[in-house]
Amino acid sequence: MKTMELLPPNGTMYRALLDRDPSFEGIFIVGVRTTGIFCRPTCSSKKPARENVEFFPSPNEALIGGYRPCLRCQPMDPVPPAPELIERLRAEVEKAPDGRLTDKELASLAIDPSTARRQFKRYYGMTFQAYHRARRMGLALREVRRGESVEEVRNGSGFGSESGFREAFTRIFGDPPTSAKRRDCLCAERLTTPLGTMLAVADDEGLRLLEFVDRRALERELPILRQRLKKTVVPGEHPHLAATRKQLADYFAGKSLEFDLPLAPVGSEFQMRAWDILRSIPVGETRSYSWMAKRLGDPQLRRAVGRANGTNMIAIVIPCHRVIRADGNLCGYGGGLWRKKWLLEHERKWVDES
Repeated sequence: MKTMELLPPNGTMYRALLDRDPSFEGIFIVGVRTTGIFCRPTCSSKKPARENVEFFPSPNEALIGGYRPCLRCQPMDPVPPAPELIERLRAEVEKAPDGRLTDKELASLAIDPSTARRQFKRYYGMTFQAYHRARRMGLALREVRRGESVEEVRNGSGFGSESGFREAFTRIFGDPPTSAKRRDCLCAERLTTPLGTMLAVADDEGLRLLEFVDRRALERELPILRQRLKKTVVPGEHPHLAATRKQLADYFAGKSLEFDLPLAPVGSEFQMRAWDILRSIPVGETRSYSWMAKRLGDPQLRRAVGRANGTNMIAIVIPCHRVIRADGNLCGYGGGLWRKKWLLEHERKWVDES
């Protein structure tokens, strides 16, 4: 099937199925030959043997393949939100974001602490306690920067002692709370897309990062932001993140393929020039590495262009996926060639129909 070219490698999908990896929700559907049923990658049913499954890009393709939808995971419904426990934990945090939720208090809410830690870490890549601590400290930093005294903020932050507050604050932000008025932080939010979960990071300057969470490069990119900007990444809301969420949803829905976001990428002068050129490539079109090199003033810079594109931390919005080889072949996309192909076909489809 031609549409199979849009999917990740079979081995990757099968591993995601075994792990019930939520970042693959909306990316593929799995059909089980022995039962004739198709499921989401996160279905809680017993996992079939590798030789008994086939993968589809959508429920419709699975239906055409002769499979019926699973009654347990309901794969015909839209991509589900976070698991119920995750939503409940986040709601409990927001009831008192500057407080604390101990294991004893979780148990009193009929929430098993070990289950909470495990599910939260699987979904967000951090423990529930780490999320709550970062949220609490982020609020404390905001209040100090608004003019509240450190003592007032400490008293309302859920810490029983000044030393405990100071140590926790310094561990997260790198400086003691007395320097908080000089500090800022980077706000982070997970976004669900048809190509997998993405992480968006922004501050008052603009969007700093938009990356697929399954990319190993993310482990390198977040420390780069923290070190170069001297800021800490904390979960939280920000107007630039809200705008990113909306415009990204419009992009995938085909409502608008153009982005109008304040961007604040971090990079060298050469990287900045390369990324500016990327943003000049029209939607629905592609350019070659040679074309970019010439625009940068030296036809021999093709490899340097490739490296600059590979270090782009703002995927899709800074469209490095629109750069291909001079012979028309796809290459060099950190998110995976299957995503690059999907993005290019998505853009061409909506441009042709507009």
